[in-house]
Amino acid sequence: MPPRRPNTGGGGGTSSSAAPAPRKVPLRSLLRAASVACGVQFGWALQLSLLTPYVQELGIPHAFASLVWLCGPLSGLLVQPLVGHLSDRIAPANSPLGRRRPFIAAGAASIAFAVLTVGFSADLGRLFGDNVVPGSTRFGAIIVYLVGFWLLDVGNNATQGPCRAFLADLTENDPRRTRIANAYFSLFMALGNILGYATGAYNGWYKIFPFTITGSCGVSCANLKSAFLLDIIILAITTYISVATVQDNPTFGSDEAAPPSSHEEEAFLFELFGSFKYFTMPVWMVLIVTSLTWVGWFPFILFDTDWMGREIYRGSPEIVADTQKYHDGVRMGSFGLMLNSVVLGITSIGMEKLCRKWGAGLVWGVSNIIMALCFVAMLIITYVAQNLDYGPSGAPPTGIVAASLIVFTILGAPLSITYSIPYAMAASRVENLGLGQGLAMGILNLSIVIPQIIVSLGSGPWDQLFGGGNAPSFWVAAAASFVGGLVAILGLPRARLGPKKKTTQR
Repeated sequence: MPPRRPNTGGGGGTSSSAAPAPRKVPLRSLLRAASVACGVQFGWALQLSLLTPYVQELGIPHAFASLVWLCGPLSGLLVQPLVGHLSDRIAPANSPLGRRRPFIAAGAASIAFAVLTVGFSADLGRLFGDNVVPGSTRFGAIIVYLVGFWLLDVGNNATQGPCRAFLADLTENDPRRTRIANAYFSLFMALGNILGYATGAYNGWYKIFPFTITGSCGVSCANLKSAFLLDIIILAITTYISVATVQDNPTFGSDEAAPPSSHEEEAFLFELFGSFKYFTMPVWMVLIVTSLTWVGWFPFILFDTDWMGREIYRGSPEIVADTQKYHDGVRMGSFGLMLNSVVLGITSIGMEKLCRKWGAGLVWGVSNIIMALCFVAMLIITYVAQNLDYGPSGAPPTGIVAASLIVFTILGAPLSITYSIPYAMAASRVENLGLGQGLAMGILNLSIVIPQIIVSLGSGPWDQLFGGGNAPSFWVAAAASFVGGLVAILGLPRARLGPKKKTTQR
């Protein structure tokens, strides 16, 4: 039998006088608890839209840019499940901040430190002897950047898992309230995305924060640095709202959980992978569809603004004469991602009704097929752009830019579903096996980070093998999304997002 969480009922026998039903956590508390997603996602949006172009400016070739992102899934492979496991083992009575909130606060602090490191990497690199010449490789800045980037991914992974588990604790595994909580989380992620991408699309931050321009950090670098300073402010506010204004639900989970010993930490991976043998077919289907979905998403996440700068605007961060066109494309890509986030937020509001009417499996499957069609559209746009004459100005035609923005915008709907339905399904299905919510999120995280590792290792060589563009990765993304959609429709038909209600024995 799979391990079960300790009974919180206290005594052994059946009491003659039934205890009063615990008061449910108000929805406004769920809203406040989910608000930290806005601060975390603000920084994540900056990371997604600006850091792939920025690392190429520092001198890392496009073929190896995806390898920089490898640290994210590698850290997520262990950090998020481990943090979830440790937070499951903390008794609320033994921690003044409860079970999840210490990890949320610590993760947010590590994110703040990491974005400062990334933002000031060019300045710190010069202290290590970098030669600040356009087109040169700045090895000191790259090393500082990689350290900060790694810490940023560790912080993101250390924060997201406990946030999701915190919401699951507060909803007490109630299917409807779990869907609402995850919809709130998606809504705040959308808000963070909108603010983050809008910040990345604006090129005048260096005028507001003039101290960010230095001898080793030009205009584009100063805009990046300023954006990360804003990120720290927003992250501090939202973390305070989530951690200081929402209390852990004392009626859900065991108050007698023991603090993790070194032996328990050593046994963590065995427990994580050992739990696989208890998985039912519905759990495996959720994990399989999640993996295929993220094989589809990760090439887009890696190269969305880079695609706009290279394929649409015909710019390049390596060639000085084409740098401005590349930055114009990156900013337009950030604007497209902002529109994407608006649709993400709107979709998250209607998620509950969609799943009630059509079933979570069908909604998830259709969204994956829409993803596949959008990635195919990007490939068509790339082909058309390559065969068009841009004229003496070198600016892309309005129709090409508009078509690209439309694709970015439509992708917001399936992204909202990806951010919500898999987590709600995992929370209910894995919880039925007797595992803690933190470990449940960690298990789902494995089906996200393993595809990301594969894409990070493969996308650079694929792209170089077929001419150095982003098209090969998008072909893989389209195929994986389409297959994932079919598996979701056939394997999770009309899937419920919660366990069936048990009849009460008298």
